[in-house]
Amino acid sequence: MRRMIATARMKARPVYAFVGRSFSLTKRYWPWEVTWLLYSIAMVLSIGFLAVGLGRVSGAPVPVAKVLVYLLTGSLLWQYLSELFWETSNMISYERWEGTIESTFMAPISRVSHLIGMSLSAACYTGARFVALVGVCLLVFDLDLSKANLPGALAVLAIASVSLVGLGLMAACLPLIYTEKGTQMTSVVEAALLMVSGVYYPIEVLPGWLRFFSRFSPMTYTLHGMRAALLEGAGLRQLWGDVLPLAATAVILVPAGLKIFAWAEAYCKRHGKLKRSG
Repeated sequence: MRRMIATARMKARPVYAFVGRSFSLTKRYWPWEVTWLLYSIAMVLSIGFLAVGLGRVSGAPVPVAKVLVYLLTGSLLWQYLSELFWETSNMISYERWEGTIESTFMAPISRVSHLIGMSLSAACYTGARFVALVGVCLLVFDLDLSKANLPGALAVLAIASVSLVGLGLMAACLPLIYTEKGTQMTSVVEAALLMVSGVYYPIEVLPGWLRFFSRFSPMTYTLHGMRAALLEGAGLRQLWGDVLPLAATAVILVPAGLKIFAWAEAYCKRHGKLKRSG
């Protein structure tokens, strides 16, 4: 037993090292982090004020309490999930900015340990931001969560986080292969997810061909499940239709992301792309 524990600690050390390095970078660039947090707060509050003002714009009675929770759920989740996707997919960009990409990729460290460490740090960072944004919304708006199933909503969010990490690992191949424009290509993927996932509107308003693509987005099921749990108090039986696809995508996307990233790394090493610090 002691030998097993010692072996597990040895294997976990590289993961902790990458998590620690990521937090060190975050502390180094703290003015940017504060600025980005203020920007995110402004974006979320703007969506909340939009919900509150819909009645005045339309001139008709609007169930403000329900609309407010609906839109804020979409805005908060989008901030969390898109940030998690962004942080995971841009781990290569950070390596290029710091000039450490060659050293990291040539070091005798398992690539799985590297990617897991970076993904864990991204999840912790975005989780902390999410908590801060929720706190601000609770201070500014009078949210009616009397019927909410908070444990169910958190369960959906936890499973969705794993799915988004897998998707982010796939997108991380773009800045790895395409040095100059890979980050911008990642933003295109993020925008496509925003459009088809029903962040600010039901997916039923989309044209049929776009609704087809929404079925393949983990965010679609996350948003639907979270709204059902928060607005209707849906239990596990009602959430199963969203939890099952999310769990399936997590099981598929994470190994697929690791496999695709390994292929992209081998390709870049063969073609000498790692030496370009961009």
